[in-house]
Amino acid sequence: MKRKLSTLIIGSVVALSLVLTGCGSTPQKAETPPASGNANEPVTIKVGATPVPHAEVLEFVKPKLAEQGINLEIVNFTDYSLPNPAVNDGVIDANYFQHTPYLDTYTAQGMKLVIIGNVHIEPMGFYSKKVTKIDELKDGDAIAIPNDPSNGGRALAVLEQAGLIKLKDGAGVTATELDIAENPKKLKIQAIEAAQLPHALTDPKIAGAVINTNYALEAGLNPTEDAIVLEGKDSPYANIVVAKEDRKDDPNLKKLVEALNTPEVKKFIEDTYKGAVVPAF
Repeated sequence: MKRKLSTLIIGSVVALSLVLTGCGSTPQKAETPPASGNANEPVTIKVGATPVPHAEVLEFVKPKLAEQGINLEIVNFTDYSLPNPAVNDGVIDANYFQHTPYLDTYTAQGMKLVIIGNVHIEPMGFYSKKVTKIDELKDGDAIAIPNDPSNGGRALAVLEQAGLIKLKDGAGVTATELDIAENPKKLKIQAIEAAQLPHALTDPKIAGAVINTNYALEAGLNPTEDAIVLEGKDSPYANIVVAKEDRKDDPNLKKLVEALNTPEVKKFIEDTYKGAVVPAF
């Protein structure tokens, strides 16, 4: 009886020791997924884009990225104000829809966003369903432009290029109506949300609008044929790929930019958009 009791006690002590040893061990941290995908488990990256041309260009490179084990998930945005906060908050991995002056308005607010690549330029244009030539505009006509600072300033530069206004020296990319030094026709500048500019063309009170190419294309406008004035191809407004600062060296995002900067993409842009979108690499 004593031998059985002793054996039972020893067994209990050993069992308790094993339990305590297990509880006292340091938990193993979950392994970080590999930097690049493999055939069994591709890495997914989410990239925000406006539908035309950005999402179309991304769709073109999806197969190339898939070959490298990267599943490209394209998240469409129709509102310019959303993709940068989405990257900043980690909802998406990167975005591709904007130019540097527009990005600057967000980094000035404290967002830690950086450029990781250039892709193309979309020449901004002046469109109208009321006139076919600039000199047909009447005194006091209303012209619509984007209401965000960088695109608004860019639109005013297009109007200056057309000879309709003159901006103050040094007005820069964030020029506003207050920076107009000369306005011979006393045009009324109306700033509205960029996505609504194509619809403004049907407003009887609006003589014309300066429209970003992506919204013009979505509305069925052909910039090289329908724009009365088209921004020069030497425009500094290259559309860029943007990520959070702490992910600028992410190997999968680097592969994304590499895929967007190939001769095949250059040919796709040139063949598809016929000069309305110009490669910037």
